[in-house]
Amino acid sequence: MSSRALSFGVMAEAYEQFRPGYPVEVFHRVMAYAAQPVRTALEIGAGTGKATRLFAQQGVTVTATEPDRAMLAELRKHVPANVRTVQALFEDLRPGERYGLVYAAAALHWTKPEGRWSRMAALLEPGGVFASFGGPVQLGDPAVEEAVRVARSPFLASDEIPSPDGTPPEHDMQWPGTELQRSEWFADVQQSVVERRLTMSAREYVGYLSTVSAYLMLPTLEQEQVFGRIMQVLPATVEITADITVHVARRRREQ
Repeated sequence: MSSRALSFGVMAEAYEQFRPGYPVEVFHRVMAYAAQPVRTALEIGAGTGKATRLFAQQGVTVTATEPDRAMLAELRKHVPANVRTVQALFEDLRPGERYGLVYAAAALHWTKPEGRWSRMAALLEPGGVFASFGGPVQLGDPAVEEAVRVARSPFLASDEIPSPDGTPPEHDMQWPGTELQRSEWFADVQQSVVERRLTMSAREYVGYLSTVSAYLMLPTLEQEQVFGRIMQVLPATVEITADITVHVARRRREQ
């Protein structure tokens, strides 16, 4: 687990305040794929519980795992009583109880690739479902996006996380679907997109950027400088494209 992966705890309250939640359509996509009732779920890298709430509020009994103590403390303020919380890295989870669903919301890329899918399969019931969903929050206006790129360029060439397996963005199947298709443990890999358009104030957008790992890794003074430069080039409100790519796969019964 990289230091970048564990950089969010210092901004747990901002993460909760400024990161968009997940629409119920994501839940419906996963359940439609499962095609049977899902009663128990394990969440990998739950953060402050944005996706935890989505599933728990629909009646699923969720066990939310999160390695960062501050993030988990923030999560516990917001989730319903049917959520169990565990402070743990994905790699430290031990096979025992199996779940109908294991999912990760904008967190799977922080897990180690070695043994990822055999470990995931060990946490699932035979025929159980794995789901991963998330996507970048991007400025909708190309001119504003370019102004922000120029403003941040003395500090960061890019604030994006590249595809973990190098899959180019124009490829039909994106990561982690590409890895799942190669895995002996999973079958029937599907990918879909939930389109989402949001409006944020300039302050809210910079608040969101303050929770992005690329900025969190900068020294405090540079963070202040880059956020100040970005604020100067933003209009009062910004249109956001925040599509959510959903990947689902089924654990092979014969494994």
